[in-house]
Amino acid sequence: MKDDNRRECFVRSPHPIADLEKRLHHQPAAQQSQKMSTHSVSVVIPAYNTVAFLSQAVESVLDQTFTDFEIIIVADLRSDDIVQWVKQIAAPQIKLISQENQGRSVAFNHGIKLSQGEYVAFLDADDLWESTKLEKQLALFARDPKLGLVDTWMFLVDEQETVLSQSTTSFAGDVWLEMLKANLIACGSSPLVRRQCFDKVGWFEDIQGFEDWHLWTRIAAHYPFDVVEEPLVHHRQQSDSTARSLDLMISNRTQAIEDLYQSVPSDLLWKKRQSYGCAYLDTALLAYRSERYRQAISFFWRAFQSYPRFCLTKAHLKVLVKSLLYLWLGTQRSAQFKNVAQILLDSPEE
Repeated sequence: MKDDNRRECFVRSPHPIADLEKRLHHQPAAQQSQKMSTHSVSVVIPAYNTVAFLSQAVESVLDQTFTDFEIIIVADLRSDDIVQWVKQIAAPQIKLISQENQGRSVAFNHGIKLSQGEYVAFLDADDLWESTKLEKQLALFARDPKLGLVDTWMFLVDEQETVLSQSTTSFAGDVWLEMLKANLIACGSSPLVRRQCFDKVGWFEDIQGFEDWHLWTRIAAHYPFDVVEEPLVHHRQQSDSTARSLDLMISNRTQAIEDLYQSVPSDLLWKKRQSYGCAYLDTALLAYRSERYRQAISFFWRAFQSYPRFCLTKAHLKVLVKSLLYLWLGTQRSAQFKNVAQILLDSPEE
């Protein structure tokens, strides 16, 4: 496949400016006309349902060793809490943008539109950065001016900041085909993106839960990626995150897959089966971890139908067998069953 074909396929804007203007609050003309970049990095933070953690998120940005940045907080300012808090901080880098809660994608797009930095980062209000995050990402950009996005590893933490796991996915260069299959970027708060990427492929689509993957994949069609192989983000897992509707999740992911493959050259359309296989398998693992074993088995079967090879790994087969055993025997785990499961079905997924 010629690279030109791929690039031509993915040059499109998800939300034309004219349409987006109708959804966003109009800004003063003087603010709209500012085109000169006064900061190297713009950090966009939507703050709606996670105000309790916002101060920690902002402080983690203010503590960065790289200091040439602006912070754009997009929030519903009809509440005085955020306004008063920002006044108390008195940090000139912070800009408050008033917008009713229309979803994460719209908030990020509003922030991109008003940002001035050469690079743009995104930070969910309940996540945190290590102090060297921006410095280390910018070092990779300086080493390779062709890069479009630099990621980092991350810690998954609970609401008390206890580390639950760590992502250690490494990738570099042309990752478009891998990104089509599944999201290599574990957390939306970790990438730093070169501004020109948005001019090339547009902004976030409104696909709940998969807007990040959709955008990163479109960027990967044109620009190489790199990653700082160090956990520099603390991604907070909310206590109710496992209670989400798995059917809604797979529906939204299906929407993202179908939309992305509309622009894939015909000789690569067979890879859609891989994308669906990954989608169903990921959902099966989520169902298993939340003890929804019947759904786990159902999604595992759909993954097998889509792309059998992904399912036939030792780790995934263990999850399937455990789900079957729990479903047949019930979740009242006797000491004997525990011993058998430990010996025969030790799962690395837990």
